[in-house]
Amino acid sequence: MVTKNIITSLDIGTTHVRVIVGEMGTGDNINIIGVGTSLSDGIKNGGIVDLEKTIDGITSAVEQAERMAGVEIESVFVGVVGSHVQLIENNGVVAVSRDDKEITPEDVDRAIQAAKVIALPPDREIIDVIPRQFIVDGYDGIKDPVGMLGVRMEVEALVLAGKSTSVHNILRCVTRAGLDVDGLVLNPMANAEAVLTNDEKELGVVLVDIGGGTVEIGVFQNGHLHQLDVINVGGNFITNDIAVGLKTPQEEAEQLKVKHGIALTEIADNDKMLEIVQVGKKESVKIDAVELTEIIEPRVQEIFYLVGERLDQLGYNSNDLAAGIVLTGGVTKLKGVKEIAEHELNAHIRIAEPRLLGANNPIYSVGVGIIQYVTENNLHSLEPEGNENTQLTGVITKVKDWVLDFFE
Repeated sequence: MVTKNIITSLDIGTTHVRVIVGEMGTGDNINIIGVGTSLSDGIKNGGIVDLEKTIDGITSAVEQAERMAGVEIESVFVGVVGSHVQLIENNGVVAVSRDDKEITPEDVDRAIQAAKVIALPPDREIIDVIPRQFIVDGYDGIKDPVGMLGVRMEVEALVLAGKSTSVHNILRCVTRAGLDVDGLVLNPMANAEAVLTNDEKELGVVLVDIGGGTVEIGVFQNGHLHQLDVINVGGNFITNDIAVGLKTPQEEAEQLKVKHGIALTEIADNDKMLEIVQVGKKESVKIDAVELTEIIEPRVQEIFYLVGERLDQLGYNSNDLAAGIVLTGGVTKLKGVKEIAEHELNAHIRIAEPRLLGANNPIYSVGVGIIQYVTENNLHSLEPEGNENTQLTGVITKVKDWVLDFFE
C-alpha cells in the first residue's frame, strides 16, 4: 500500500504469511504501525501448492495488520523467494541524447531498458533490473550519472528473471485476496536492507536467511548482490524431527522448539524437565530438556553443513568475504545457533535483527526489508514527476500487465 506515506509489505513464507505496515516519518524515518501474521498452509519450499489456503493466509494477516494500524490496506509490495529467480549479468549501452551531452534520467532509463535485451527461456520473465554501476566515456564506478557530461553511457546491471508460473501464482493469490500489487522485491535484497550494513556489503558478506522451509543465501560484494542460492531445508525440518523423536503432534513440537529449543547440547540445562503431550496418550509425559536439544542439534548442524557445501560450490570460502556471515530468520533465535555456525562454517558469524522498532524480530526481516528497500530506492513514488522514476514505472506496469494477462 502506497498512500499518505504508508507502505505495506507482504512476505509469503513457508510457515507464516506476514504483513507489515510502515509509515514514513520525518526525514528517512520509518515507523512500523501495523503487523499481521497468519499460518501459511499453502506453501512448500517457498512455492505455492494450495492457492485457497495461501489466499486465506494473506487475508488473515492483512486483517490483523489493518486492525493494528487503523488503516485500510489496498495494495502491497510482495517479496519473491530466491528459488524463483535467476540472476543474469548484462550491460546496456546508449548514446547520450542531448546536444549539450548532459546525461538525463531518460538516458539512464534507456540504458536500463537496453540491459533488458537478453535471451531468456520461455518459462522466465524479467521482474527487475538492478544497476550495479554506470560507465561514462570509459570512467567506471559511477552510481548516479544524471547531470554529468558524456557521449557514451553504459550500465552494468543485474537482471532478475523470475519463473513465470511461480510469479503468476503469487500475483494471483494477492489479487484474489483483494489487493493490488505495487511491486515485487527479491527477498535477499529486502533482507540486506533490513540487517546488513553498507560496510558489510562493500567488504563482502554472506547473508543466510533460515526460514521455515528454505535457507536463502545471498553473497554481497562491492555493495551489490553477486550470488544467490536456495536450499530446501529450514525450521520446519527441526519441528518435524521433534514431532517424530518425541512422538508429539506437530503443533506441540513447534511450541517446544519456540519456547524451550536450544541448539547446542553443552549449554542445555541438565536439571530441567519438560511436560509434553504424546500422540495416543491421555496423560502428559515428562522428559529431560537435554533430550529436546539432542534432537535439535543434529539438524542445525546439517543446515550449516549444507550452507558451507553450497558456498564451496559457488566458489567462496571464509577468507574471501571480509565481513563474514550474517544470519537471520526464525531459527537464529535458538540458543547455540551462532556457536554451531562458527564451527561448521569456520567464519565470523553475526546474528542480525531488523533495526526498526516495532518489528525488530528476525522473523520480520524480509517484511521490514521490503519497506526499507522501497524507501531507499524511492519506489513508493508511484506518480513521479517527469521520468525520474521510469524504472519503477516499468516494473509496476509489468506487474499489472501480468495480472491482466493472467485473468484474460
